Amino acid sequence: MIGKLDGKVPPGPLEQKWRNHKNNSRLVSPNNRRKFEIIVVGSGLAGGSAAATLGELGYRVKCFCYQDSPRRAHSIAAQGGINAAKNYQNDGDSVFRLFYDTIKGGDFRSREANVYRLAEVSNLIIDQCTEQGVPFAREYGGLLANRSFGGAQVSRTFYARGQTGQQLLLGAYQALCRQIALGTVKMFSQTEMLDLVLVDGHAKGIIARNLYTGEINAFAGDAVVLATGGYGNVFFLSTNARGCNVTATYRAYKRGALFGNPCFTQIHPTCIPVTGQHQSKLTLMSESLRNDGRVWVPRRAEDCAKPPKDIPDPDRDYYLERKYPSFGNLAPRDIASRAAKEVCDEGRGVGPGGRGVYLDFADAISRLGEDFIRERYGNLFDIYQKITAEDAYKTPMRIYPAVHYTMGGLWVDYNLMSNIPGLHVIGEANFADHGANRLGASALMQGLADGYFVLPYTLPNYLAGQIGKRPSTDHAEFKRVESEVRARVKKLLEVNGDQTLTSFHRELGLLLWDKCGMARSAAGLREALGKIPELRDEFWKKVRVPGEGESYNQSLERAGRIADFLEFAELMCIDALERDESCGGHFREEHQTPDGEAQRDDENFAAVFAWEFQGNGKVEHPKLHREPLHFEAVHLTQRSYK
Repeated sequence: MIGKLDGKVPPGPLEQKWRNHKNNSRLVSPNNRRKFEIIVVGSGLAGGSAAATLGELGYRVKCFCYQDSPRRAHSIAAQGGINAAKNYQNDGDSVFRLFYDTIKGGDFRSREANVYRLAEVSNLIIDQCTEQGVPFAREYGGLLANRSFGGAQVSRTFYARGQTGQQLLLGAYQALCRQIALGTVKMFSQTEMLDLVLVDGHAKGIIARNLYTGEINAFAGDAVVLATGGYGNVFFLSTNARGCNVTATYRAYKRGALFGNPCFTQIHPTCIPVTGQHQSKLTLMSESLRNDGRVWVPRRAEDCAKPPKDIPDPDRDYYLERKYPSFGNLAPRDIASRAAKEVCDEGRGVGPGGRGVYLDFADAISRLGEDFIRERYGNLFDIYQKITAEDAYKTPMRIYPAVHYTMGGLWVDYNLMSNIPGLHVIGEANFADHGANRLGASALMQGLADGYFVLPYTLPNYLAGQIGKRPSTDHAEFKRVESEVRARVKKLLEVNGDQTLTSFHRELGLLLWDKCGMARSAAGLREALGKIPELRDEFWKKVRVPGEGESYNQSLERAGRIADFLEFAELMCIDALERDESCGGHFREEHQTPDGEAQRDDENFAAVFAWEFQGNGKVEHPKLHREPLHFEAVHLTQRSYK
């Protein structure tokens, strides 16, 4: 293994760790910062804020994104809000309570010190973004407004109607544009990272392909920062943008970076249900809707075909309110998703195929008025109407769980550096903060915390010892990795089979959803592990990738990403099989409490599973490393939201 599995958690009391760590971290003087070149891959909230901040500090930054503009990063799709422990509502919130809710929400499978730091810097994010001009919702008197999200009993979520991610990204984007204009950041749009270059065991560059021209080039830097998001599209249907992929992090994994908890994927309970094979993605309906919407299904299966208005209230089962009275419709995502699956499996689901539940706003509209609901959620109702041709002001929405986020990612230490020296990983691309289940409105919090307030402090710990050590792209390692990338592109184009990329991706996605989705079992996972290599072999014999390599070729882009999914899916299932317990979004059917909740095994599995690639280029069984999780401030208990 490159490096070692050392979380580098600072000593001392939990609430002092981050302050003490900053006080004792190494520094790079202002006159030396311009001597360093930092490669940032990804320009969403994590990557964009990191590139802008590092540029502002005086480093020279090369920022890469495969979209035509950083403004198209998938961060814009986040709707509901961003958490912070401001306690503006005076309802008992605090940094510790945000920390504890996040640890508990993740089912005690995250590193305590990282999560406390996240809660600690959350308030700085709101101040920063407000100063940037992000138009957070405000109360009548002008103060910033809050609403509630799942897994919390306080109102700590700041929001900009149903467009919070987009507005936050515009704030980061304007900061990034300022640095581009000043010359500290050079932007490479429509450029996709295809491999990582290591020189003497350190991450010193990338190989990237210009998606417009097809040209493949090498880029050298003093450090590499991956901010490439999650891998939910391995399931084919997800709420992720179509371009979201695992390639950057998986390529780093194949170069020696450890992959942490790859089976920890989040299923979001409020998405527009699948309607047929014509779909290439699914659409999220924000969790914020559960503030005012009530989730229900008919009590009797024979009522499922009736229009919802014809089912009287006594014949409705408000199952989240019934099962989890303390949290009601704001139960955490993993719990709400499994509850929806449970009632649908009982034959009480609604809509085509019986895979849907109602999200009903009738009570809220009668209590608050339609204008109030329209002001709060109007754009979300418009999205729903455009996709389903149904008016949710007059009839309940139909929703069903779908893949939304991935808690797994490359393993990082407290400095956000992987086991490969120089390779830093931020945002959704790392595993660090959310354990086995992410609470709603915490993804935006983590991305901006890492980019604005953590990485700029921790990166100098590595850079301080790297002055004058940046290699040239003429180095033999750059030439070798570039030749491997070119050979891989050539191999994809030469298969020249007769099956489409979509057919392979859909088959893989359906297999994973069935065997490694909301519910998993040892038998199902072993079945998937038998079928995935067969599907991968068939892909390399029968797939057809039209076009050429030295040109704009979207089929070639997708082919490379699907090829990586076909390898990565095996790692996910191996991880899910090895973790012989239930926790958060990882629900093993063999391990559940008498009332159907996830049953952890803290004695054997209170650890991060960090996987090391084996096989010298071939896909072989990876090697498992464990980082034990130690808890000083919280006590391990069975999660309860009842």
